[in-house]
Amino acid sequence: MTTSLLALVPVLAPALGGMAYAVLGWRRTTAWLGFACAGVVFVADILLATVVTLDGPRTALGGQLRVDALSAYMLIVIGAITLLATAASPAYLSAEIRSGRASTRAARLHSLLVQGFVATMALAVLAANLGTAWVAVEATTIITAFLVGHRRTRAAVEAAWKYVVICSVGIALAFLGTVLLNYAATHAGPGDAGLAGVGLDWVELTAAATGLDRGVTRIAVALLVIGFGAKAGLAPMHAWLPDAHGQAPAPVSALMSGVLLSVAFYVILRVKVIADAALGVGFTRTLLVTLSLASLAIAASLLLAQRDYKRMLAYSSIEHMGLLALGAAAGSRLALAAVLLHVLGHGLGKAVLFLSSGRILQITGTSVIDNVRGLASRQPFLAGIFGLGVLALLGLPPFSLFASSLGIARAGFATGLGWETAAALVLMLVIAAAVLTHAGRMLLGPPPQDSGEATFSPALPVTTALPLLGGLIACAALGVTLGPLQSLLHTAATIVGTL
Repeated sequence: MTTSLLALVPVLAPALGGMAYAVLGWRRTTAWLGFACAGVVFVADILLATVVTLDGPRTALGGQLRVDALSAYMLIVIGAITLLATAASPAYLSAEIRSGRASTRAARLHSLLVQGFVATMALAVLAANLGTAWVAVEATTIITAFLVGHRRTRAAVEAAWKYVVICSVGIALAFLGTVLLNYAATHAGPGDAGLAGVGLDWVELTAAATGLDRGVTRIAVALLVIGFGAKAGLAPMHAWLPDAHGQAPAPVSALMSGVLLSVAFYVILRVKVIADAALGVGFTRTLLVTLSLASLAIAASLLLAQRDYKRMLAYSSIEHMGLLALGAAAGSRLALAAVLLHVLGHGLGKAVLFLSSGRILQITGTSVIDNVRGLASRQPFLAGIFGLGVLALLGLPPFSLFASSLGIARAGFATGLGWETAAALVLMLVIAAAVLTHAGRMLLGPPPQDSGEATFSPALPVTTALPLLGGLIACAALGVTLGPLQSLLHTAATIVGTL
């Protein structure tokens, strides 16, 4: 298989899987089709990463798709988290059907949309130009809106509409930024007439960045960062995230938090490379630091009195996106290597937590923290997985988020962001204390007397236990050694690192 064909697999495999679900429906014989597609995608991602590491970037579809070290790394993130989510999906959907909260028709639609969701995220990171990336990110909004409102309850429908409205505003801002950046490239000054054919290609825009109109570029970059920042869950357009993550099915929440936010942030990193070359590092640094501290402050304040554990995990996602923004603001290769490692570690940890929270919700029938006391005595394995996932999320060793958070903090102090990094660390301590308190109340102590057990057998299925355990092991392994990812990670950091 040539590299050009291989680059199409991450998009085509889930697209074909979705078509199969549309025709065949969801039943015992097709329940694992999504996992099979995820396996094919993950293998293709590894092969692409190997080719790019050895031979450099590759293109496909006449240059419309491009795979370099950064996009190959993001494909591995997408593949790994999709494997976890689709491995746990059959047991999750079966339990929903048995309890009467879903039907086989709903499971069919869920599986079809998830495959489309994965395909559009892969397209976003493979896109060779900003325009295609924008279209792909917009497509994720349309698809996931139906997944958020999957249960069709009043709260789910409200969350879906809130998600659509806020993210549509963000994507509209990003579209305006895209138009302005294209204008800056095609209407350069008399001395830069050669820019007329640049268009929106990432590589061409970066090469021609010094000739872009600075005033127009400054406005375009601000709109792009804020617009795609809305999809990444960054303040001030973060309000959709807790509602959407709280109402979406657990596998969808795992994909949204573990992958979608990072894919949107990937586009911001690409824009940052162009902006730094055109405007210098100061403009995007100031913008990203502001968004970072605002996101961390909002997460800290709202986590203190949080009562819903799925929303707790959602606000934690806002925190981690804020930390990524701080690392991107630092801008050094060390900082960007830490940011990319954090993307994968956060994706693994958050997927484990959302998948396990989905099981907790099925067992207890509630997402209220105070009604899930004593989980360790009732479900010791599930409680252990959830507890370890919380520790991973808070950045305790040996999990990879410890190394990545430390790397971002070191880079922040080393690049002149001393007080900003110190403020971020204080806010992270507040967040850690709040999350530990809430998780401790769920896991420890006697169960509430009025808590009914599950409406079905509460035993944790092996097909759910294995991906949860595998995600934690992978997150811990990355904290000890990067293994074969080291070369790819460093090359990817070089693409976006400016110092």
